[in-house]
Amino acid sequence: MRIAIVTWTRRKAGGVETYLDGLLTALGRAGHQTALFCEVDLPADRPPVSTDDEAAVWCISRIGLDKAVDSLLGWHPDVIYGHGLSDPGVEARTLYAAPAVLFAHGYRGICISGEKSFKYPEVRPCGRRFGWQCLMHFYPHRCGGLNPATMWRDFNRESRRLAILHSYRAIVTGSSHMREEYIKHRFSPQGVRLIRLPVENAGSAAACGINASVEANTNRGRVAGGTLRLAFVGRMEPVKGGGKLLDALPLVLDELGRPLQVIFVGEGRERSRWERQAVRMQSCQPRLEIQFKGWLEMEQLRPLLCDSDLLVVPSLWPEPFGLIGPQAGSCGLPAAAFDVGGIGDWLTAGVNGHLAPGDPPSAEGLARAITRCLKDPADHQRLRKGASNLARRFSLAAHVTDLLGLFAEVSRP
Repeated sequence: MRIAIVTWTRRKAGGVETYLDGLLTALGRAGHQTALFCEVDLPADRPPVSTDDEAAVWCISRIGLDKAVDSLLGWHPDVIYGHGLSDPGVEARTLYAAPAVLFAHGYRGICISGEKSFKYPEVRPCGRRFGWQCLMHFYPHRCGGLNPATMWRDFNRESRRLAILHSYRAIVTGSSHMREEYIKHRFSPQGVRLIRLPVENAGSAAACGINASVEANTNRGRVAGGTLRLAFVGRMEPVKGGGKLLDALPLVLDELGRPLQVIFVGEGRERSRWERQAVRMQSCQPRLEIQFKGWLEMEQLRPLLCDSDLLVVPSLWPEPFGLIGPQAGSCGLPAAAFDVGGIGDWLTAGVNGHLAPGDPPSAEGLARAITRCLKDPADHQRLRKGASNLARRFSLAAHVTDLLGLFAEVSRP
């Protein structure tokens, strides 16, 4: 099968591109021909998404829009597998090439800002259906800023995008939450498919490059006494909740009575603000150490996750899925998170971590979820085992099988 991947960048800028990196490799090994169509080749300091040596790559910023689209059409793909373009007009042109399937990684065409959350008086999830009524909430809830030109531009762009979405033969989601969102927006239940996202080497201790029994004993001893290590992994943006995690740390320190080391992994607009907040906190909390590692490749991230005691996912917006959860689970790392969006598809309270109320999210609620995960060493060890077991559900092989079945279905005449 000839499969053309359509996405905004050919660089591993985030979770979408990391997913495509593994998927393209798996499709090539299975004997399928792949090509990559993208808008930009940025950020320049990130590695490119892996492709076969013979795979075609068409990047608009390098060869121009018309040549890139003509090349895609001339390649005659059997199916287009879309992951989002910034320009709806360009996206519409790609759909002429072949029957298309969209993976809805976010709230494309069903939210003005794409973040599906109110920002004022506090960040909290929004459950509204997209429409002109959203304009009534844009200013009172600061959904996307205060500029009326921006509001109107973004509303029109997402309205166009919503119309384009009906040209896809199917929409794939990674969580039941996202599937329900698109069905709520009047897409056919038969046309919105839930396919679990993959975690390569899910549940395998070898993914961490360490001996599982040794690691389990090491972390169990640390939870019983000594410094506890928490990990945050994600974009450093307001809706990702890093500030809320920082607010929760003094409460965790008071409850556990133990030193904490907190490691932030990622980049984004909020990094400098969170770093300043961390410096202030450490100056008056001698038992608290906070480090910022920047963006890490998965090969660098796995050892860090495997040597941590808890993943914290403090997302304030309705996270479409939160792939970092099962990825951490493959290292036997439980999680504490707000109960928003698709988080509940991989985090079950008392099984592989604990949930905090997400509407509204609070530092106090998050602190309680964190301490419940770490207070009792025997319970923490049980959560570690549950995290590893749950991660096994998210296998790459099963994902590819389900995806190829859908591709074959939509490409039939």
